[in-house]
Amino acid sequence: MEKISETAHHKKVRQLLADYNNLIMQSNPALPSQNGIYQRYKYPILTAAHVPIDWRFDLDYTTNPLLLERLGINAVFNCGAIKFKDKYCLMARVEGLDRKSFFAVAESPNGVDRFRFWDYPVVIPETDNPDINVYDMRLTRHADGWIYGVFCTERKDSIAPEHDTSAAVAQAGIARTKDLVKWERLPDVQTKSKQQRNVVLHPEFFDGKYAFYTRPQDDFIEAGTGGGIAWGLCDKIEKAVIDEEIIIDRRAYHTINEVKNGQGPAPLKTADGWLHLAHGVRNTAAGLRYVLYLFLTDLREPWRVIHKPGGYFLAPEGEERIGDVSNVVFSNGWIADPAGRVFIYYGSSDTRIHVATTTLDRLIDYVKNTPEDGMRFAKCVEQRVNLINHNRQVIPNLMN
Repeated sequence: MEKISETAHHKKVRQLLADYNNLIMQSNPALPSQNGIYQRYKYPILTAAHVPIDWRFDLDYTTNPLLLERLGINAVFNCGAIKFKDKYCLMARVEGLDRKSFFAVAESPNGVDRFRFWDYPVVIPETDNPDINVYDMRLTRHADGWIYGVFCTERKDSIAPEHDTSAAVAQAGIARTKDLVKWERLPDVQTKSKQQRNVVLHPEFFDGKYAFYTRPQDDFIEAGTGGGIAWGLCDKIEKAVIDEEIIIDRRAYHTINEVKNGQGPAPLKTADGWLHLAHGVRNTAAGLRYVLYLFLTDLREPWRVIHKPGGYFLAPEGEERIGDVSNVVFSNGWIADPAGRVFIYYGSSDTRIHVATTTLDRLIDYVKNTPEDGMRFAKCVEQRVNLINHNRQVIPNLMN
């Protein structure tokens, strides 16, 4: 029987811990901005390798003398985000080798590197109808004093034939906390839609009610008759029942959100309106492509879009395009510092988490002054010709 000595075992454990600490402490230099809107960074900020060693290995020589990994990690991606006690905290989706996801908080002193997971994963109580899987939590610090986590809860479709082991129902789970450690589970959000994903709590009351952004859909994967990102109200958060969903950002033919779209994190309140980050999905010969886009809604009427740039804001590049579900970027978390710096956290290809940084001023400039989608090729050419003609007048002055 293969064996290693206890001394060799202990040495190997120390090496594992040293390598892990070196990874955690690695600095993450900013890359030159290619568009003037945001900066990407050289390294992903969270990966499967960032999950603590004692979450994955049994380090006891008597029970694991060969030091084999017992509970492996497949991926870390799609995180909620919040500034908490002056730390940048991410509510990461951590997926084990068994396909089950769970939530875990990782914190950083500066928002771009040295992210370290807290001692334990987050324990979310189950409802009477247990979740088979949970993922993609959005964090909202609400005006009522609680921090809410709204997430997708997935269960097997109870009316599907027994042999159909992939049929699932997605709904919006909700829990709340004051410290990101102890969580109170509330009943799932109720709507008239067959399935729900990408549900996000608005940070303020509206007419004394709780407000949500939803994404009604007919099928677990396909949006079907679901028209896009919706707005809905409910009287009580302890039993959130949304009777009406008003579509505020529709899907449209031959656009970046042709197949489906969904709200990312809770919107940021600015002097110009509510700033939204969302994802759009289109189909390609290589499969679905997920990108991020921005839009602005009215401060007093948050369901009314007042600015929406054409095209995507951020799309997968380089290694971001490769992973478990390739050609995907997805964001459900961002943090705006009081000084105006914005940290955008996004998952790439359902595998890892990255950060991009910018400022509110740049985002508002981008949203308000970038032309909207022309919706047909002739209008898009017209927009580009107008930009060229404008620059032909400007360039001579720049060269003097």
